[in-house]
Amino acid sequence: MKIALVSPYDYPYPGGVTEHITALDKEFRALGHDTRIIAASTTDEDVLSDHVIKVSGAVSNVPFSGSTARITLSPQVYRRIKQILEQENFDVVHVHEPTVPILSLVVLRHSHALNVGTFHAYRESNALYGSLRPLVQRVFNRLDGRIFVSEPVRKYISRYFPGDSVIIPNGIDCARFDSPDIQPIDQFNDGRPNILFVGRLDKRKGFRHLIRAFPYIKQAIPNARLIVVGAYNDNDKAPFVRYARALKLHGVHFVGYVSPEEMARYHRTATIFCAPNTGFESFGIILLEAMAAGLPIVASNIAGFRTVVENNCEGVLVPPGDEQALAQAVIDLLRDSERRAKMCECGKRKATLYDWKIIAQRVLDYYDQLIAAQPRGKAKSSTNKRRILRVRHLLNWRRKPKSSKREAAT
Repeated sequence: MKIALVSPYDYPYPGGVTEHITALDKEFRALGHDTRIIAASTTDEDVLSDHVIKVSGAVSNVPFSGSTARITLSPQVYRRIKQILEQENFDVVHVHEPTVPILSLVVLRHSHALNVGTFHAYRESNALYGSLRPLVQRVFNRLDGRIFVSEPVRKYISRYFPGDSVIIPNGIDCARFDSPDIQPIDQFNDGRPNILFVGRLDKRKGFRHLIRAFPYIKQAIPNARLIVVGAYNDNDKAPFVRYARALKLHGVHFVGYVSPEEMARYHRTATIFCAPNTGFESFGIILLEAMAAGLPIVASNIAGFRTVVENNCEGVLVPPGDEQALAQAVIDLLRDSERRAKMCECGKRKATLYDWKIIAQRVLDYYDQLIAAQPRGKAKSSTNKRRILRVRHLLNWRRKPKSSKREAAT
């Protein structure tokens, strides 16, 4: 099966959707499928893998759901996408975040393959969906299948655009986090309790609440340490560094971006994983990775995280933004090794259900289900269209471009 995986975001800039697509691509290829990743990218083409099709290098930062989305708004995408779809002749075009402009919209406008959309983002409400409903409805009409990564996302989208759908969650690479060969980070492997935060320092990730809770934690457990890992820069961390210095708050370490292999080592070094996010989370990938690594969780009690963590089972859920509750939950766990061990066992069992090998197969099964359910007339039309495109490609049957005056003169 020839499959296009489409991302509206800058590839491979770190992010949940990018990681999701990369993992699906890896598993699909391992099963013998022919895949292409279609995306804009600020990365040079010679650095990207051969099967990644770069449609534009023009990427803009756009505020979105309490964070910043790196998307392309270049009008050149329109012609480029038409060429790619005609040349590649995909069996399945799988668009992630189908309503995010403009790449996803253009792909769905011109794709004649089986069109599948996965919806990742979650909000309590969306005024644009209400005001632009007729326009967005056209996008949904182009989809043969809808995948939601969690029940909160399905409820959120279906409120505006009801229809048939399935829930297939995000996945994780369990082996990357639970291998016995993973070595802890020497610098922090000294017996002190380590609290690990992983993520950007955007407002919705809630790190400001964790660092404000840290003085309470230090008062109760003086040798506690906070390790901050994620794709942030010096400007992002500057206000938090100033805060820590002003309070003479020792034990806060800003590590920044690390490789996937190093990320697993930081998990192996940690005692507790903390996710103080304030909202807009559709799912809890970072929580599952921590569970796979054998870490107890302290996280905000928000919709996306409740789909992954059961309170007092794999971890503790606290009210978002409640810094004292956050601090107390961390303190209680650091003081109770037996409780931490029980949470680790529960977490590891749950994490195995979300391994990418299982999730990828569920996506492929959904493709097969959609193909089998296609009306005969539509299937015949799509098949004929593919055959025509294939013949044109093989025979190089295209209109010759008009000669310019300069060419005519020569």
